[in-house]
Amino acid sequence: MTKAAGHDAYIAAAPEPFRAVLANLRKQLAGALPDAEEVMKYEMPGFEIAGKTIAGYAAFARQCGLYLDPGAIAAHADEIAALKLKATKTGVTFAANRPIPGDLVAKLALASRRELGL
Repeated sequence: MTKAAGHDAYIAAAPEPFRAVLANLRKQLAGALPDAEEVMKYEMPGFEIAGKTIAGYAAFARQCGLYLDPGAIAAHADEIAALKLKATKTGVTFAANRPIPGDLVAKLALASRRELGL
């Protein structure tokens, strides 16, 4: 993807199959973190509070990713695994046709916030 100036531009530049998924993920994160500021860091859209990035998201050629504090991923590892989503230390990746359920997005965002002491 090309370098984007903000969340809207990033989503618009994403591969077409991911645009609706990214827009929904953005909405879910904004709902879970209403006091967070939308930011662009490392060419990735994210949500920040007090200078700390709580959550970020991205699109790639074949998948999307949600990136959070490692403690948030660890705290919900069983739920992530039960949904057959791929998790790394700092992220959860998923296909456009199998997005992360909204309730899990909210749980992960709030857990990430707690892990960062916010």
